[in-house]
Amino acid sequence: MAQITLDKTDLKILQVLQENGRLTNVELSERVALSPSPCLRRLKQLEDAGIIRQYAALLAPVSVHLGLQAFIRVSIDKAVEARNDFSEAVQGWPEVLSCFALTGETDYLLHAFFTDMNAFSHFVLDTLLSHPGVQDAKSSFVLKEIKNTTALPLGHLQQD
Repeated sequence: MAQITLDKTDLKILQVLQENGRLTNVELSERVALSPSPCLRRLKQLEDAGIIRQYAALLAPVSVHLGLQAFIRVSIDKAVEARNDFSEAVQGWPEVLSCFALTGETDYLLHAFFTDMNAFSHFVLDTLLSHPGVQDAKSSFVLKEIKNTTALPLGHLQQD
């Protein structure tokens, strides 16, 4: 990946794209006050540098019948092999959107979606707890979503 220095225009491109990644190059260039060719060139540089890692459609979970959202704290055997096996296995679990290795009492935090409690139970009992190395799992269910964004804060990168 190329290393680039971000200027105000690059930051504006990133901010606008985080709000709406479906903009055409012409729409994007208008919003950042740049002509289309230089805008496209900058966008390509941001992609090549790995700053923009992908584009995606964000779905409304309830509209696709995934109304049960859970955070699952997982404790596993401390052996390196167990951690590696778990990290590999979680890649194949479609219910899990995110998995984070943590410091503290819990080894991993999973963020997952399920159709209902039956689907959750099946996942925990038949997949998660039956995985070798998993010692314990504790779950919390989302009652209400207060804030959920994919936009990273960029203010610290702005130069005065």
